[in-house]
Amino acid sequence: MEQIYTIPVNEAFEASRDDPSLGCPLCALYRKLEENELDLILGASMMEPDVRIVTNKTGFCKTHYDMMFVRKNRLGMALTLESHLIELQKEIKNGLVGKPGERPVSRISKLESSCYICGRIEYNFSRMIETVVYLWENDPEFREKFAAQPYFCLPHYRRMLETAQKKQSKKCYAAFAKAAAEIVESYMNELTGDVSWFCKKFDYRYDAEPWYNSKDAVERAMRFLRSDLHRPPEKKRDK
Repeated sequence: MEQIYTIPVNEAFEASRDDPSLGCPLCALYRKLEENELDLILGASMMEPDVRIVTNKTGFCKTHYDMMFVRKNRLGMALTLESHLIELQKEIKNGLVGKPGERPVSRISKLESSCYICGRIEYNFSRMIETVVYLWENDPEFREKFAAQPYFCLPHYRRMLETAQKKQSKKCYAAFAKAAAEIVESYMNELTGDVSWFCKKFDYRYDAEPWYNSKDAVERAMRFLRSDLHRPPEKKRDK
């Protein structure tokens, strides 16, 4: 039951199934959306009037400012920042209307909680999670891919459960929650053991023991607990 909107989801789940080191497939989907949005905002979308109106209002979060900056399109950033700053100049000017400081406090508070790229990613990512839930309910082949995942990070595990609870019948949701829990709990048991062994390796009594699968346990634990997002793009190797 392949459709255009299911292709990215299927590809991400197939990739993580075939290479467990890729980790949570939903993290991979998020990163792909993020890369696409960064390419667009510093490329085709940069000069579109409709987009500029929105970016002037919302701006960008610190993470995405940093990710835009390292892409080395400083002119593109400067053009976007120019119109954004001009608009902000007017909106945070402390006029005579209202209490002193009320206007800048209100506008800056809104600015600190908004980001054009975050908003775009969230819009599309929420629909990808809905697609995961839909495919699990309606596509037996996808259920097999789902069951073969190395793990789901905790934030995306939560989002899948919340979405499934809203979209599925009680009976289907119970089965989905059980299938997802088996994956997450199995990985958590393995990860906890690896982190514990990593700690023991710093005890001289375990110095002669092998590391087993614990050398990167700290990194894997962080990715599992807080997701694996905003990863810089891999450099292409010269052939």
